[in-house]
Amino acid sequence: MPLQKLIQDQLNEFIIDEAKKLGFFDCGISKAQELTGDKERMEKWLSEKGNGEMSYLDRNKDKRYNPKLLVENSKSVITVLYNYFPNDKLPEKDNFKISKYAYGTDYHYVMKEKLNTLVKIIETKAGKYNTRVFVDSAPVMDRAWARKSGLGFVGKNTMLINKKGGSFFFIGNIITELELNYSDTEITKDFCGNCTKCIDACPTQAITEFNVDSKKCISYLTIEYRGDLDTKFKQKAKNWMFGCDICQDVCPWNRFSTQHNEPLFNPSSDLKAMTKEKWKILEKVEFNKLFKGSAVNRTRYKGLKRNIDSLT
Repeated sequence: MPLQKLIQDQLNEFIIDEAKKLGFFDCGISKAQELTGDKERMEKWLSEKGNGEMSYLDRNKDKRYNPKLLVENSKSVITVLYNYFPNDKLPEKDNFKISKYAYGTDYHYVMKEKLNTLVKIIETKAGKYNTRVFVDSAPVMDRAWARKSGLGFVGKNTMLINKKGGSFFFIGNIITELELNYSDTEITKDFCGNCTKCIDACPTQAITEFNVDSKKCISYLTIEYRGDLDTKFKQKAKNWMFGCDICQDVCPWNRFSTQHNEPLFNPSSDLKAMTKEKWKILEKVEFNKLFKGSAVNRTRYKGLKRNIDSLT
């Protein structure tokens, strides 16, 4: 085996091992190159206005498809999964629902810190290279890179599904000019088979096979959409006031989900003590206290209050 390949193999193993030591569920490495197939699918979805009011998905598209436009001379994409499946779930009786990913501290902060730590660890072994970390904060196709590096397949609900751990994962990426080895690990096979549980369970019929119409999606409507909600929203929303986990909760692959080990993702005692009546009278001061450093801030007090009012 050539010395260069041996060194790169050792680096691959080192990076994956160190990522797992930092608490990441898994780590994969792929070659930084243009995502031509994903570009075609994304452009078709955008042409059908599947993104609704998420106009940012129409911007910087060349960078979204080509990592070399985000990091000059990039050679590798290091992709990680971070588990957020909770054991300590919020009460559902006499309550409105919040998507599991938003129970605790905003994942952007938690994962970026860990990814920056991983970069520093890699530098101790390989030296410094032009490198950037990304956590859902720039035009990066997270699920595509996770799929290419063998971390999962894309299900009919368009979520990345890991065969050993389900779909309750955050995805992060390190794009770097460090050259590594790239085995053919991309998962292109459909492991959903004849299952249509996610499609059947979606109360707004937002999901068709391997496609989601954002304009119908409860997550989009409660987080991204800024207008007035339909009068039928209450009937369809199933008490979801921020996000929605229905298509993941019914997915058979999530029988493999295990409790996360990140204390920052656990819900506060104040959040667990909330009830429908308390939500209905929620004031901005209390909102700020409940959701300081939380992903729920994306919808702001006004947006969450709109959602709550629409459910009552």
